[in-house]
Amino acid sequence: MLLQAYGEYNRNKAGMEDLITKGRKILSSQQNSVLSAASLIMVMIVVSMVLGLVRQRVLASYFTPDSLSLFFAAFRLPDAIFQVLVFGTFSSAFIPVFSRTLNEGKAKAWLLAGKVVSIGLAIFLFAVAIVGFGAVKIYSVIAPGYGPSGTAEIVFLARILFAAQGFFVVSYVLTGVLESLRRFLVPALAPIFYNLGIILGTVVLTPYLGLTAPAVGVVIGAFAHFIIQYPLSRRLGFRFTLNLKPDEGVKKIGQLALPRVIDLAFDQIGKSVELFLSSIISQASYTYYTFANTLQLLPVTLFGTSLAKAVLPMLSHQDGNWKAYRKILLVAIYQAMFFTLPLSAALITLRIPVVRLIYGTKIFDWEATVQTGTILSVFAISIVFQTLMSILARAFFALHDTKTPVIISFIGLTILVVGDFTLVKGFHFGVWALAASFAASTLVEAIILMILIDKRVGEIVNSGFLIHILKILTATLISGGAMFFMLKVFDKSVWVKRLSFLSGVEVTKIFPFERFMLDTRYTGNVIILTGVTFLVGAIIYTLLSLLFKIDEAGYFLSVAKKVVVKRMLPPLPPKEQEPITPTTDTQAQ
Repeated sequence: MLLQAYGEYNRNKAGMEDLITKGRKILSSQQNSVLSAASLIMVMIVVSMVLGLVRQRVLASYFTPDSLSLFFAAFRLPDAIFQVLVFGTFSSAFIPVFSRTLNEGKAKAWLLAGKVVSIGLAIFLFAVAIVGFGAVKIYSVIAPGYGPSGTAEIVFLARILFAAQGFFVVSYVLTGVLESLRRFLVPALAPIFYNLGIILGTVVLTPYLGLTAPAVGVVIGAFAHFIIQYPLSRRLGFRFTLNLKPDEGVKKIGQLALPRVIDLAFDQIGKSVELFLSSIISQASYTYYTFANTLQLLPVTLFGTSLAKAVLPMLSHQDGNWKAYRKILLVAIYQAMFFTLPLSAALITLRIPVVRLIYGTKIFDWEATVQTGTILSVFAISIVFQTLMSILARAFFALHDTKTPVIISFIGLTILVVGDFTLVKGFHFGVWALAASFAASTLVEAIILMILIDKRVGEIVNSGFLIHILKILTATLISGGAMFFMLKVFDKSVWVKRLSFLSGVEVTKIFPFERFMLDTRYTGNVIILTGVTFLVGAIIYTLLSLLFKIDEAGYFLSVAKKVVVKRMLPPLPPKEQEPITPTTDTQAQ
């Protein structure tokens, strides 16, 4: 019996060790094509986005829109520091320089990563000390509508949130390292843990800490964002260092990042203007704006961020191979437009039920739902332009040109700020006007970037490109119209108020529409109507895409059937498949 038990123990132990080994292999495996990398990132981003919606739902369940506006406003300064000093560097400069340094030697590359962490933390602490000291005066200027008591609470929350950004300084270096080595899975897992931290912090601590609870949750989530990436980064060779002396690689990163930092600084000015004006409109307005922005960012993040992250290292590796560069870029652009255009139409059509299902709680009432839905429908117009901007900006980054996107960003900022003040202060429009100005600015920026990249590398914008986009747009408009028709016809309240005259039409005698009416006062019926409407729209869009011979439709169906599409993009040459030999052992916001 003892021998049998011992043998069973050894078998279980061996099975567990095998499971752990397989798990490590999955986590550390490379993705070597745009399709595999982007698909993996998309899956993880979908999970993260679901948790992000759960996070927002939890916040809407515990706090009124007026209170949440204070919490969201508190993010303004911490987020500005993160975007400018952290994201600005690692989204544009770190990956190209780190990838090139790897070719010169592993030791040199890892030393570069360690120095970037040390220097980044030093700059971050200096910036936080200055901004934190003057936080009261800064918030009283950029958020005047909240009054002295509201400003005091915002500053208190902001000082807690600053701690989270410190973890992100390190975490985003690790994200850059892993993505440079085409290990996309672990960095894609990091935002999931970030959202879990906020959710748990809010649920567990709110009874004791009130509005401070989600701020503490942000710190917990930021730490989780870092710690999930550290083990694999260390296995591959990353080490912390206290060396603050900039070498050639650090200087190169600084040179490349400076224009991007300026670009994001412009962006923060625009966001501060939005906070300023929304606080004047009403205290709850910033919550409506933030919730709508969260929803419209879902497709932007899913397709824009995932494709851009996958494209940047692959474009960076082309190094003068313009044919391969154009192929990768066009694949990303076509895929982005194929998926984001119909999603924009869906959000415009289904704005009210979507907002109601996600945010509708006892303290998030119908007025809040309508306000948020209106903003969302305006935001949705800009989704495709934001996605293209994300991809096109990285197309310039891969060419070590970070100046061009900055110049274009300044143009967009000018349009945004002028539009915001004109519509809100001049015409006294509601908070939806801020989304309208944003949409106009992204449209101009995307068009200019597309024209400039075409001039730089050639053969991007031509008749074939325009015909391809026209096909996608036509399929989108038809499917969007079908969704609008279904939503109105099968909503009982709409039928009673506006469409009852159709009961005398001959077609209603053949097909009794009224029998299929859904009373949308009940959540279950809203879910059914929204889900069926979206599904019908997706089917119509897919069928039209196949009819119009849009290549992305075929690729989409192939991926859905779990068939590897080798013709999408070939893998990188064998000599570049493993740029670094492993040693013995992020978007967020």
